[in-house]
Amino acid sequence: MKMPTKTDSIRFTTRGQVVIPLWLRKEYHIEDGTRAIVTSTPEGILVKPVTRWAIERACGLLKRKPGAKPLAEEWAEHKRQERALEER
Repeated sequence: MKMPTKTDSIRFTTRGQVVIPLWLRKEYHIEDGTRAIVTSTPEGILVKPVTRWAIERACGLLKRKPGAKPLAEEWAEHKRQERALEER
């Protein structure tokens, strides 16, 4: 069953920032400092928050290849690379 769609409007600042409406922050468990993945789609910009709630929901969905690094190590490496990019 598809959930009904609710819409709202936002504004972009001169720095490209937006404020996500409170009802959406509550619905998707977005807290101060939450990161998001931004993707360009044929319909526009898709913003997917990466929250503890979303990670816990997905736990166990991805199978690791035999001999692959543990996900925690891979994630830590990703975070190090992300910080290095932000510092540039």
